[in-house]
Amino acid sequence: MIIGVPKEIKSNESRVSLVPSGAEELVALGHTVLVEKNAGLGSGFSDDIYRKSGAEIISSASEVFERSDMIVKVKEPQKEEYSLIREGQMVFTYFHFAADETLLEAMLKSKSTSIAYETVQSNGKLPLLIPMSEVAGRLAVINGSKCLESNMGGKGKLISGVPGVEPANVLVLGGGIVGSNAAKLAAGLGANVYILDINMDNLRYLDDVMPDNVHTIHSNKHILKELLPKIDLLIGAVLVVGAKAPKLIDRSSLSIMKPGSVVVDVSVDQGGCIETTRPTTHKNPTFVEENVTHYCVANMPGAVPYTSTIALCNATFSYVKELANHGMNVFKNNDELLSGLNTVNGKVTHQAVAECFNLEYSNPLELI
Repeated sequence: MIIGVPKEIKSNESRVSLVPSGAEELVALGHTVLVEKNAGLGSGFSDDIYRKSGAEIISSASEVFERSDMIVKVKEPQKEEYSLIREGQMVFTYFHFAADETLLEAMLKSKSTSIAYETVQSNGKLPLLIPMSEVAGRLAVINGSKCLESNMGGKGKLISGVPGVEPANVLVLGGGIVGSNAAKLAAGLGANVYILDINMDNLRYLDDVMPDNVHTIHSNKHILKELLPKIDLLIGAVLVVGAKAPKLIDRSSLSIMKPGSVVVDVSVDQGGCIETTRPTTHKNPTFVEENVTHYCVANMPGAVPYTSTIALCNATFSYVKELANHGMNVFKNNDELLSGLNTVNGKVTHQAVAECFNLEYSNPLELI
C-alpha cells in the first residue's frame, strides 16, 4: 500500500502523523511511504531523517494525495484539502464530525473512507483519543492559569496561592482522561479543585486516587449554581463519543462567575460544553463573554508538537500498520477499527454521527 503523510495546514499545527521509525517499519513490510516536504519539521523530524528511514519526500500535498491509497493525518482535512481526497481513498485522522457538518458533507461527497481516531474503541476505551486528552488536560491548566494573570485580562490570581493567600478554585466538568489530568496538574500546583461527573463509579475511583485538595461531586444544575460564583478557572472536559458535547453551562450560569474568571473548554472539538464556546486558534486563543475570558483552542496539543506527535504515534501506529497490511478487509476482523469507521462510499457508518445530523445510518459491513 502507498501511505501518504501530508503536512498539516491547520493554523499553528505542527504535529505530524507518522514518525520516522514508523515509516521505516512500514517500508520494511513492503509498503511505500510518501511524506510531504517539511511535514515533520515542527515536531523535530527533518526530511533527511525520513529519507534515511526509507520514505520518499514529496514537494507538494497534491502529489501526496494523488498517489496515496491511504492518507494519515493529525487534524481533520481543511477546506483546501477537500478536493484532493478521492473516491475509495482511506483517510485516517481526527475528524470530530459532530462539530463540523461541512466537513462531513465534503467527506461524503468524496466517497472516501473516513476512519476517525476519536471513535476507535478498545474495551470501552478510546485509545487514540487518550494521549491527546492527557496532553490537553494538562495544557488546560497551564493555559488557564496564565489567563488568570491580570495582564491577560484575568483577575490576577496565582493558581497556587502563597503562604497567607488562598489558592485558586478550579472546577473540572467531567472526570475522564482530560478531566483527571487537568485535576491532577491543578492539584499539584496547589489549587483547590472540584471534579464534577455523573458517573459514581468514576467519582469513587477519583476520590481514592486524587490528593486531598481534589473534591469529587456528583454533577447537577443546583451544585453548578452553588459553585460557579467562587470558581476562578472552569475547565470543560465532557465527551460523548462521536456526538456533540452537551451544553452544561448556559450563558446565564456563566454570568454568575466573577469578572476576570477563566473558562478553558477542551470539548470545543465536539462543539463545546459551554454555551458561549466558539473555536479559537493558537494565534488568537481567547475572547471575553460575560466578563469571563474564554480559551477555546481546537487543537490545543498542537502547541507542544514534539510531545504530542510522539504520544499520538505511539497509539496510532499499530492501527496504521493494520490498515496498510489488510486494507478494507481489516474491518471484517477488527472491531476496534470498525468502530472508527465514520463514512464509506458516501454513507454515514457511525450511529452517533448519523443521529447528530438526522442522516441515515448504514451498516459498514454491508458496504465493504
